[in-house]
Amino acid sequence: MSWLDSAHHEFEALVRRGLGVEVAESIDWSRPRMVCIAAGFSHHDRVAVQRLPEQIDLVHYRVLEGDLLSLLLVDSSPGSPSAASSRRNRERDAAIDSTPAAPVLVAPGLVPECLRDLYAEPDDALTAWDEVEVAPLRH
Repeated sequence: MSWLDSAHHEFEALVRRGLGVEVAESIDWSRPRMVCIAAGFSHHDRVAVQRLPEQIDLVHYRVLEGDLLSLLLVDSSPGSPSAASSRRNRERDAAIDSTPAAPVLVAPGLVPECLRDLYAEPDDALTAWDEVEVAPLRH
């Protein structure tokens, strides 16, 4: 997050090169979100995320048999809202607050937007490779 704060121009240049000028110019710097993807997180990682003012998601990955990749949201901190929060961030925060604590099985069309947003970015990046096949599972 420190690098991102100090390197807006470098980040925008990377986005411009990879995704185009329009996407780079649409970046909302008022409330950045960090998604940490790792094979594991310690108790201290989870506690730290809850104490930081930034919006941070911890996602555990696991490689399964048959070249399957599992992504599981371990912890999420909505961060401290800023006065310049976009409407989309406020809607996502409301969806996070209203998400039930117990796991609930829902039809794919009823998945909360906050979860669709969380998985959309890595899903798009991973499925861009021809050899990746998506197989929806129960959980």
